[in-house]
Amino acid sequence: MGLTGRPPTRRGLAVAVAALTCAITVGGAGCTRGDHDGFRPGAADAGDPYVPGHGNGGYDVTHYELDVRYDPANDRLTGRATVTATATQDLSRFNLDLAGLDVGAVTVAGTRAKYRHDDGELVVTPPDGLPRGRPFTVAVEYAGVPTAVVDGALGSGGFLHTADGAVAVGQPDSAATWFPVNDHPSDKASYDIAVTVPDGLSALSNGVPGPKTSSAGWTTWRWSESTPMASYLTTLVIGDYRVVTGTHAGRPMVTAVPTSMPVSGGAAGSLARTGAIVDFLASRFGPYPFDSYGGIAVADDRVGYALETQSRPVYGPAFFAGDQPNPGVVAHELAHQWFGDSVSLSRWGDIWLNEGFASYAEWLWEEHDGGRTAQRNFELQYAKTDWSQPSVEPGRERMFGTAVYKRGALAVHALRRTVGDDTFFRILRTWTTERAGANATTADFVALAERVAHRQLRSFFDAWLVGGAAPALP
Repeated sequence: MGLTGRPPTRRGLAVAVAALTCAITVGGAGCTRGDHDGFRPGAADAGDPYVPGHGNGGYDVTHYELDVRYDPANDRLTGRATVTATATQDLSRFNLDLAGLDVGAVTVAGTRAKYRHDDGELVVTPPDGLPRGRPFTVAVEYAGVPTAVVDGALGSGGFLHTADGAVAVGQPDSAATWFPVNDHPSDKASYDIAVTVPDGLSALSNGVPGPKTSSAGWTTWRWSESTPMASYLTTLVIGDYRVVTGTHAGRPMVTAVPTSMPVSGGAAGSLARTGAIVDFLASRFGPYPFDSYGGIAVADDRVGYALETQSRPVYGPAFFAGDQPNPGVVAHELAHQWFGDSVSLSRWGDIWLNEGFASYAEWLWEEHDGGRTAQRNFELQYAKTDWSQPSVEPGRERMFGTAVYKRGALAVHALRRTVGDDTFFRILRTWTTERAGANATTADFVALAERVAHRQLRSFFDAWLVGGAAPALP
């Protein structure tokens, strides 16, 4: 090795000697700059107490390219994920979340990397340290039988094998059951997803549909979500579906209902109102934030919820029991496209920012659709609310409790009554515009509301979101 230029410092000589020693003794294998000059491992956890062990630090993902193949006959998934990211520190190694699948190979910038995989963590050590600010790609080849995630009263999520295919959906976690990911909403990214399934089955996911190709009894479906998306908002639904494709407001509209469900009424009739509901919500919240629309109904009773999977919500069968229409749940999940999907959480303790506004959207839609007014729904909910439970930082076990949803909606309507309609809807449209594609906290929303309303509102939000007694009616 030759040294040129100015004489090296004492530290520079030490680093050079250590690097040479590493190369001589072990051929460079496993030696990174992090061993010698300040490069260090990325965090193995996003630091969110609501989802311990989820998410990772040291890098920021910008794009996922997923190419998966699924065979329902043996429930086996094989995949290749190419993750494009930028190091946010001098990085010696980093983690990806991946649960229940086997890893066959990992490369970083096209070069084989060392890795270990256990307890849902794929730990990757690149051949050389990654300097802060440097973009890099990591490609992971993996395979196996994906696993479900059991989530108490909400039923199962993750990757669910069904009679005719599979459903991958769930909050706060599901993505890591079918691809390697930085599994926390604070790290959003764009996606290209290719899914290969046996001919005759549908393979539905997020975003704009691409061209389908068939070969030797298999069909590849392609989807692209160009707007940053939180990992829990990804979905994969495979099976025997009636897929309806079209356009709305110049953008693709894709809805799907299992062939086992009726062709009209219930789920099909409710999803058919997607365009009208989106248009109404856009009149209140501002322009729709994505490049496509849609929705997917599933017939699996283990999915006891609906989820706002980006651009194409997934609806469990209980919402359409007895083949009854339910536009309210469609309004709720579509409102999330603004509140939760476009403007996403920085941490799960602020989940009311998602659910309070989506629940309030149900009241807005019901009034618009000829039902009870938002004011009447507010009065009814106010009378039966347990004010001992906070909307902000509700605790992990109450992430999906009524304080998050209904008390959150009460706070939203109370804000409207306090500042007036013009200012209220200006607050909402400013929020969805200024924070589009980004993350936010409750403190961010309070600050923005005060700025738009030109008045102090912290005591108002304290009373309606976390106070232990019923606030005075505005």
